[in-house]
Amino acid sequence: MSSKKRFRSELYEYDYEKGYIKLKNKLCPRCGSVMAYHKQPVPRWHCGKCGYTEFIKRVS
Repeated sequence: MSSKKRFRSELYEYDYEKGYIKLKNKLCPRCGSVMAYHKQPVPRWHCGKCGYTEFIKRVS
């Protein structure tokens, strides 16, 4: 496992001029937690809390 810690501030995009905060990652449709994006071995979104996974289809 990686020893790099992820801060909560890295999960959001801040736009102070327009006054909004946007979540960078998707929310899980099953439990509502923040999902992680994985590139290897196949691109996918995965929820570590409930195990829900969305595979991304590559368009060639």
